[in-house]
Amino acid sequence: MGSDRYLVTGAFGCIGAWTVKRLLESGAAVTTYDLPGKPARLELIMDTAELAKVDIVAGDITDQAMFERVVEEKKITHIMHLAALQVPFVRANPVLGAQVNVVGTAIVLEAARKFANQVSGVTYCSSIAVYGPASMYPPGPLAHDAEFAPATLYGVTKVTNEEWARIYWQDYQVKSIGLRPFFVYGPGRDQGISSGPSKAMVAAAAGRAYHIGFGGKAVYQHADDVAGALIQASRNLPEGAPVFNLGGSWVDVSEIVAGIDELAPEMAGKITQETTPLFTPEGVDGAPLDKAIGKVHWRPLKDGIRDTMEHTKAALKAGKLDIERAIN
Repeated sequence: MGSDRYLVTGAFGCIGAWTVKRLLESGAAVTTYDLPGKPARLELIMDTAELAKVDIVAGDITDQAMFERVVEEKKITHIMHLAALQVPFVRANPVLGAQVNVVGTAIVLEAARKFANQVSGVTYCSSIAVYGPASMYPPGPLAHDAEFAPATLYGVTKVTNEEWARIYWQDYQVKSIGLRPFFVYGPGRDQGISSGPSKAMVAAAAGRAYHIGFGGKAVYQHADDVAGALIQASRNLPEGAPVFNLGGSWVDVSEIVAGIDELAPEMAGKITQETTPLFTPEGVDGAPLDKAIGKVHWRPLKDGIRDTMEHTKAALKAGKLDIERAIN
């Protein structure tokens, strides 16, 4: 993969950090593009030697001129577009949310169009938030072509991004593939409305009580596995601008609590939950993605909980994790 040059937007986020780590392990050259700041999540999951290999560029995804300059000057061959504001932040500032999530995506697609002789395509994260609540759909995993019914402004921005990508293929033949994560967990997942189960794993590993603010069934995906799916998709870009739901572990929040209790019996009764589900479908069918790019690996939930808790303990011991920031 020595000739691959990846640009990862939103690399300081949870999925972005794991994507950078996986890309480096595969031998690709990686440039990150994110706002100035401390790369805390990268530092959480990577050592100093690994971080030294990352070409970190401070930039705003809404700055078209700078983004295009980086794509051109760094000779980028693959764009991984993961920069976005999540549900609470879009709700708090809708205009900024639209600028980052929608205008930012338009800038990424336009750069891929302008440098089509160099960039093979765009791989980006959409979201399960493009769909409505479980009550809208038949029981069981959601069909790949289910109706969009976003219940948040964040979800609306993600629907818009999918449509931008579709038209950029239709009008300019810009290849892209979008993936819709469901509930992502693992080290570094410390923001967003669905981060509660991940925070509970981290809290339990630190010997801290935690209350998950929702319940119900959903699909859970370790951030490292999501990163693997994104990279696999980027290297198997189909024609067009398809978007796929991601597979994973289809479980109830109570099963996550039970899994934490099993691994940390001293915390039994200290990790609690609400019973009301969030505004999402219960589950999705990940088979169409497997058919398009090859079988995607998803670790069993119990393994994911163990990995997250063990990583947390090691990070705390090494002084690499601010526990207050991670669970509040």
